[in-house]
Amino acid sequence: MGLYETYVLPHLINCACSGGDVKRQRQKIVPQAEGRVLEVGMGPGLNLPFYDRDKVEMVWGLEPSEGMRRKAAERILESDIEVRWLGLPGEEIPLDDNSADTVVLTYTLCTIPDWERALGQMQRVLKPGGKLLFSEHGEAPDEAVRTWQARIDPVWTRVAGGCHVNRPIPKLIESSGFGIDTIESDYLPGPKIGSYHYWGVATQR
Repeated sequence: MGLYETYVLPHLINCACSGGDVKRQRQKIVPQAEGRVLEVGMGPGLNLPFYDRDKVEMVWGLEPSEGMRRKAAERILESDIEVRWLGLPGEEIPLDDNSADTVVLTYTLCTIPDWERALGQMQRVLKPGGKLLFSEHGEAPDEAVRTWQARIDPVWTRVAGGCHVNRPIPKLIESSGFGIDTIESDYLPGPKIGSYHYWGVATQR
């Protein structure tokens, strides 16, 4: 990775993804995690304060970016949750089949290049009956907003670490063999091209 991806981007993502509205989205999802948890795209560790220590045994933090792992170091020291780093991308999860009770996916599916392979890996490592907890921004329901999302996405992706503003999150999850049990969606405050959110719980079909 270059200097931008190693030093600048982790700081920008930490700032952009730790604001009040996004923080409240994390608080809706993360406390539902149980047992042995795989967090895909752990980034700077923004979810750590929201895990319920009484329900979570440990967390595997899948994060390929050294800069992100370095940014998370202080939060890990402050947390009483055991974190074991997995320094690989979402397409390469180095865990055995049926290893995780819960997979946590927050503001990550927008960035994974091969999302289909990554979701297949999540299926593989999740125990039967395990939960996929997700909170992601993505494709808006309004045609005018979708038009602007399509226009801005090529540029946005280049400057935002591979993030796409218009991925159809529910369709991606369901097409990979998960069944969505509960889902909510709405615009959060901010420019509509990047503020439509989906959050909920999915399990294996």
